Amino acid sequence: MSIESLLIILLVGAVAGWLATLIMGQWGFGLLFNIVVGLLGGLVGAWFLPQVGIVVSGGLIGHVLTATVGAILILFAIVVLQRVGFVPRRRLR
Repeated sequence: MSIESLLIILLVGAVAGWLATLIMGQWGFGLLFNIVVGLLGGLVGAWFLPQVGIVVSGGLIGHVLTATVGAILILFAIVVLQRVGFVPRRRLR
């Protein structure tokens, strides 16, 4: 894997995590949190979307959309776990 590929993956993760936190409107943990949520969201989105019959293509924009959907699902799961009491609530905004 080249440095350019790694930077693109990190950029997609950061953008997807940032978009997901904007859509969910509950977190403000910063760039590292956005990258981690976006990268994990890419994995979740790449698994989940085909399961429900949605195929996203379009290069970089498609990858960002897929990762954003996955990141939203992760953040939604965190909200549910917070309400149940498994994850402590922490809001910076």
